[in-house]
Amino acid sequence: MSRSGRQFTLRFQDQAAVITEVGATLREYRAAGRPLIDGFLATERSRDGRGQVLLPWPNRIDGGKYRFAGADQQLPLNEVEHGNAIHGLARWVPWTLQEVSDSSVTLSLVIAPQPGYDHILVSKVEYRLSDLGLTAKVQATNRGQEEIPFGVGFHPYLLIPGSPVDGLDLLVPATLRFQADARGIPLGDPVVVAGSEFDFTARRRIGRVQLDTTFTGLVRSEAGMAEVRLTDRTSQRGVRLWCDQSLPYLQVFTGDTLADPTVRRRSLAVEPMSCPPNAFRSGRDLVILEPGASYSASWGLAAI
Repeated sequence: MSRSGRQFTLRFQDQAAVITEVGATLREYRAAGRPLIDGFLATERSRDGRGQVLLPWPNRIDGGKYRFAGADQQLPLNEVEHGNAIHGLARWVPWTLQEVSDSSVTLSLVIAPQPGYDHILVSKVEYRLSDLGLTAKVQATNRGQEEIPFGVGFHPYLLIPGSPVDGLDLLVPATLRFQADARGIPLGDPVVVAGSEFDFTARRRIGRVQLDTTFTGLVRSEAGMAEVRLTDRTSQRGVRLWCDQSLPYLQVFTGDTLADPTVRRRSLAVEPMSCPPNAFRSGRDLVILEPGASYSASWGLAAI
């Protein structure tokens, strides 16, 4: 048995993707035989968040502590070196298959009441290949009797094979970013990127800029989509990631602090999120789901 459970292979025209049972994780995505994400092997488990679904919160919660509905909560600290709770509760558990076809798969998960998150949350994620590329849709529903806090994110690493991020061009349509402390916790309100090394509103080379940065203030198309582009200047090939209005934040990470030095700056994590880090404590754009209420969001990838 694979360490990431059953493997669901999707195909459409020249595209192929692999989704894993454990974590409903996007393990592989290719177009015209070219890998567009930096994933992992079927014999491995995901590391560094690769391809994972991050819910019921993305990114970090300071000390794993927060207060909700008049009660103090303590989550397990799974970013031990920094004393944070990170990336939610859905990454390491098997999801249940709901539907599968040649080009799509839908998986679901029930998060049962537990210490630190004493709620019933039912989530489902659909991955679909089409002429648009790969589309991922998430829906989360409060099946309990009281309101609950919620956030979601996704963690693909965008890849151009053989090209470290230093020599690649990046476009991030974000006018604001958060400054953060050494533990990845935001410091106050976001600041403008204009005039700084974090300004990628116009396509430019990444160079030696180190990013583990939360961006917001996204500039969107008339259809409400924000689009990140990672491109090789010589071939003009690359990958684009889009997200809808339910995902107003992007964490962009050049991988400088990854434990394995061979993968540092090999690919670029671009993480669409519904809220910034520490939202369970700050309340910034935290979704509050009433009993029976649902939240949905979409994002996707395509070759350039």
